[in-house]
Amino acid sequence: MSDSALAEISLRTDDGAVLHMEGPPARRAVLVLHGLGYASWAADPLRYALGEDLGLWSLDNRGTGRSTPGRPFSIEQFAADAALAVEALRPPITVVGYSMGGYIAQLLALTRPELVSSLILIGTSAGGTNSVPVPEATREAWLDAVGTPPETYAQRTMPFSFRDGWPESNATNYEQIIQSRLAHPTPAEIWRAQYDACERFLQTGSQISKIATSTLVLHGTADRVLPVGNGRAIAEALPSARYREVPAAGHLLHLEEPDLVAAEIHRLHSLPSHPAENDTKD
Repeated sequence: MSDSALAEISLRTDDGAVLHMEGPPARRAVLVLHGLGYASWAADPLRYALGEDLGLWSLDNRGTGRSTPGRPFSIEQFAADAALAVEALRPPITVVGYSMGGYIAQLLALTRPELVSSLILIGTSAGGTNSVPVPEATREAWLDAVGTPPETYAQRTMPFSFRDGWPESNATNYEQIIQSRLAHPTPAEIWRAQYDACERFLQTGSQISKIATSTLVLHGTADRVLPVGNGRAIAEALPSARYREVPAAGHLLHLEEPDLVAAEIHRLHSLPSHPAENDTKD
């Protein structure tokens, strides 16, 4: 699917920010919510893997991609923005959130459950006392690289988002991902503002046990950003969810294993709309 086949929607928020979203028209819509510093360029592999039956829409979070910043960032604000996006797509729909996008998706399902038919949380955390923190080596790499040129920043930090050795063993795919990121850089001040919003969320956490939406939790066992203990904590707090660990997979599961994630989305759409049984592992 070429970029020219994608429709674009601009949404204006109550504080004057303009939110950009894009996706294929005239299909059953699925919305992906992105992680820290990521934007619509990161949706392409999963969109292609989904094929012709489902249309993956992507929302650029404030300050990334083609969305403007508006007011100071918070995960609560991002969730309100996501609600506007879903309202533009004939809700209720399936919402996929990875990493920070998973934080946003949780709050969306808690505050606007009528908009979400099913929820997929990938490589994320519910925060709070049961969460497992970002490993120090990863955090240091992020913070040390802030303010460096985009190419330097990507080279220093992106490897941590994949399992150890994946960039080397998938050099062509990895280089395409790097080039897509460099074509749509996130300013350092926006990255830091999103990072601070994530830190506040992780300190307080979500009331994830109150989510009533049918939920699938996917987590790679080799996640070097939000370790797999976070996925297990979500599964324990939300026993109605179906939980799948993916052996030897890293943080950005939708980029490492887009076919696997696409198959799970298709499976959700083929099931009755009620919570599935918990704890399925590869």
